[in-house]
Amino acid sequence: MIRNVGIEEIWDGRFYGYQDMVRVGCHDCEGCSACCHGMEETIQLDPLDIFRLSIATGKSFYDMVEHEIELRLIDGIILPNLRMAAESPTGSKACFFLGKDGRCGIHPYRPGICRLFPLGRYYENGSFRYFLQKGECRRTDRYKIKLRDWIDVEKPLQYDTYICDWHYFVKGISQSLAYLDENEKRQAYLYILKQFYGLPYETDRDFYEQFYRRLEEARRELLCP
Repeated sequence: MIRNVGIEEIWDGRFYGYQDMVRVGCHDCEGCSACCHGMEETIQLDPLDIFRLSIATGKSFYDMVEHEIELRLIDGIILPNLRMAAESPTGSKACFFLGKDGRCGIHPYRPGICRLFPLGRYYENGSFRYFLQKGECRRTDRYKIKLRDWIDVEKPLQYDTYICDWHYFVKGISQSLAYLDENEKRQAYLYILKQFYGLPYETDRDFYEQFYRRLEEARRELLCP
């Protein structure tokens, strides 16, 4: 989800790479689940997130739409996001996957935005850089940890390339859809959801290989660069 604010308002003054130490360590969020409450539609899910969640739940994308995820129009395009389900003691809704013990029920398979928090990505010139968002995490005893260990993904450089390619593809499609009539938009929405989320990915094959084949097909189908 794109935040329309100047980066100076929300960052700590520097950018980080995978080998840099950044103050985000929180003892595995022991005793705290604040970031799992009241997120509403902000935890937008990319295709890799759905691939992981399908493994974690044993459900297809369409099965998860019933309970675990929902579809929202965000930034000009319909995409899935984590569903907020249970009411917290404070009255705010909590993530569907948050247990009664305040722990994440899918932590090894958690979405990319959850892995990232409280870091953010600053996109420019066809790429992006990581930064630490000010005031997002409530913990005051955070310690430094290597960024690569915090995000905790296999093949991190390949992951970054994928994230960047997906971001700019969605941004381009969102801009293109603005010029279509409602029926054409609906057809494009349905195509994107089916192409990148609905059609199951083979779990015994490399995700990125499958994704980029679908991306090439979508660019041809939707006539985008």
